[in-house]
Amino acid sequence: MTIDSIETTEPSAASAVPSGDVIVVEDLWKTYDMGSEQVHALQGVSLRIEHNEYVAIMGPSGSGKSTLMNLIGCLDTPTKGRYWLNGHLVSDLNDDELARIRNKEIGFVFQTFNLLARATALHNVELPLIYNGTPSAERIERAESALRSVNLEDRMNHKPNELSGGQRQRVAIARALINRPSIILADEPTGNLDSKTGDEIMALFDHLHDRGNTIVLVTHEPDIAEYADRIVHIRDGKIFSDQPSAKGARL
Repeated sequence: MTIDSIETTEPSAASAVPSGDVIVVEDLWKTYDMGSEQVHALQGVSLRIEHNEYVAIMGPSGSGKSTLMNLIGCLDTPTKGRYWLNGHLVSDLNDDELARIRNKEIGFVFQTFNLLARATALHNVELPLIYNGTPSAERIERAESALRSVNLEDRMNHKPNELSGGQRQRVAIARALINRPSIILADEPTGNLDSKTGDEIMALFDHLHDRGNTIVLVTHEPDIAEYADRIVHIRDGKIFSDQPSAKGARL
């Protein structure tokens, strides 16, 4: 997929979401009022990501990549433009509707893990299911299965301070998987890990992608971005390039 192939016109909602695209972003803008000035964090970004793609979004500080991540993750709404996630036009939803879509469709993996310090690994993984009202027995069964999928079956009852950094990130990945989301959105997932542990976590993402998960990876590290099949570079609020990675070019 190239930037030239992205539609820039205003198609109907039906034609804008062809079969196979889990993310469709069209002419997305995000503007912030800073006193008497306006800052355009995103300026007309258009992007499509298919089911089971593995895409890295890169850019320096202030480029707009974090703003784009927040919009893709339904953590914020655009000033202008449209965004479909798995067929849902989410750019016009209110906060409560966004929260429901976010819990159902997106699995988040953060640099800082975002685990509850006093809760076990099992309970941390259960949390999204508690929020959506899943019965207790099913929650436990699914949480145990998710932890087994990241090789933490022997750490289910350990709290975060009893786990290594890599194990904590595996708990966070298991939590991201628990709702069987449309996409896994990983924000600098190796940022707090040493290089060896970071490589192990990225190998786990490779495994998840091989199992059919769609992964969007936000990073500023070129070597981490190369784990993806496609790299989108953001600069000054715009897409500067959208190309296969070295790995993707070999496929």
